[in-house]
Amino acid sequence: MEKGHVAIVGGGVAGVTAALALGTLGVRVTLFEKGASLVGGPPFCHLHAGGNLYREISDDQCVALLRQSVEFARLYPFVVDRRPTVIAVPTRDEGSPEALLPRLALLRDEYAKLVAADPANEVLGPPEGYFRLFDEAKLRELAERPLASSPPENAEAWMVPAAKRLDVSKVKFPLILVQEYGLNMFRLAAGAKLALEAMEEVDLRLETSVTGIEPAHGGYRLAWRGRGGESGICEADYLINAAGFLTGSIDDMLGIREKRMVEFKAAYTSLWRDRERFWPEVIFHGKRGTPRGMGQFTPYAGGYVQLHGMTKEITLFENGLAASTEESSQPRLPETFLEWIEKGWPEEVICERTRRAIDFLAYFIPGFAEAEVGGPPLFGAQQIPGDDPELRVAEVAFPRARYARCEIVKVSSATDMARAIASDLAAEGLCDAAKPPATLPALEALEEAAVAKEAARIALSRGYPEAMASLNVG
Repeated sequence: MEKGHVAIVGGGVAGVTAALALGTLGVRVTLFEKGASLVGGPPFCHLHAGGNLYREISDDQCVALLRQSVEFARLYPFVVDRRPTVIAVPTRDEGSPEALLPRLALLRDEYAKLVAADPANEVLGPPEGYFRLFDEAKLRELAERPLASSPPENAEAWMVPAAKRLDVSKVKFPLILVQEYGLNMFRLAAGAKLALEAMEEVDLRLETSVTGIEPAHGGYRLAWRGRGGESGICEADYLINAAGFLTGSIDDMLGIREKRMVEFKAAYTSLWRDRERFWPEVIFHGKRGTPRGMGQFTPYAGGYVQLHGMTKEITLFENGLAASTEESSQPRLPETFLEWIEKGWPEEVICERTRRAIDFLAYFIPGFAEAEVGGPPLFGAQQIPGDDPELRVAEVAFPRARYARCEIVKVSSATDMARAIASDLAAEGLCDAAKPPATLPALEALEEAAVAKEAARIALSRGYPEAMASLNVG
C-alpha cells in the first residue's frame, strides 16, 4: 500500500508522539512547530498513574490514567524520574486519608492485571507495592533514621527526608506513598527532537508557523512561514491538529465550531540550597481555586523544586480560564497572558508569585521557607475540550474526514491518541492496518549522553537551570 503524507501542526507532546508513531509505521510526516524547540507549553512533571492528585474525578478516569501512564512510561523510559509521590491530607482539609483507600486498592488491582497481561507493564514497581501507608508513629521513627546516600531502594527510605522536615501537626494520618513517578519535560523535548531528526519519514520544521489551511484534492493545503521570512505551501493527505491551546485557531481556519476551554496556569521554580537530595514528590490535598488549594512539592536535581499551589494567587489566575464562543472555536485569553506566553513574565511578577508558592508549601515544610527564586516559572495555557474544567482524560476527535484534532489534557493520554489516529489513517487507506508498537525503534536507539546534552541545552535556552534537565534519581 502507498502510504499517505500527514501534516502535523504543533510540536508538543501530542504532535511529537503522533509523528514518532506514524513515522515508525512508514507514514511520511511533516511536523510544523513555531517554537525553537519541541515540547513547550504548560508544565508537566509527573505521571498520573491513577490520578491520585485529583479526588474530584471519577474512578473510570483514574483507571484510564493508570493504563495510559504505564504505556507512556514504556514509550518514553528516558523521561521517567523513578521517585514516588507522597499524598497528604492537611488537618485543615475536610477530607480524610481513609476516603482515598478504596480507590487506591482499585488501582493496585488494575495495575496487577496490567502486569499479569504483560510483564513489561511493570514500570511502577511491583503491583503489591503500588501504595504504602505510614502512621504518625512510623513517621517519627523514620525521622530518626539516616538519609540515603544513594537512590533509596524501598518506601521507608524514600520517606525519611519528608519525615524529618514535615510539620506533623499540619497533616492527617496515615500518609500515603504511591508509585506515581516524575517526568522530565526537558528530556522529552530532547529525546523527541533527536529521534525525529533521525527518522527518514519525518520532516521536522522548527520555527515555522502555519498561516493558513484549506481543503484541497481530498486532503489539505497548508501555507507556512519560517522565522526568517521564507514561506511555502505543503500539500498533505491528512491533517493532525496538535496546536495545544491554539487548537481552536486551526478549527477556525477550517470553519469548524467546537466548544472548548483553555486555562492559563503556572508552576514555579525554587532553589532550596540545603534540601536533602532524594526527596519524594509531596502532594497536599486541597480544594481547587480556594486559598487552601492543593499544594505540590516536586523535587528536581541540584536542590531545585517545582511548586504548584492551586489557588488564584499562585498556579491559577483570575480570568485565567477562557471559553470558545459562537463566533470562534479559539478561546481568547486576556492580552496579558498572551504576552507572557510570547515574551516571558515581568521579573517582579515572577518574584512575587514564586515567593507566595514557597510560603504556601512552607506551611507544611517549615524549613522550606529558606528557599529562594530558582528561575522563571514553567507556564502555559492548557486546552480542555468541551465545557468541563475538571476533565482530565481526553485523547482525540475526528470532526471531518482526514482530520484529527488532538485533545489530550494529560501527557500520558498521548499513547491512546496516537493509536486512534493510526487506526483512522488505516481506515482511510493511508497506512497499513497496524497500530504503533509499545516501544519505538527511534526512541530505543537514543544514547543517554546525547539526550542529557540536548536536554541541558534546551533548558538553558529557555532560561531554566541546567540541573532541571537532569533526572533527580540518576
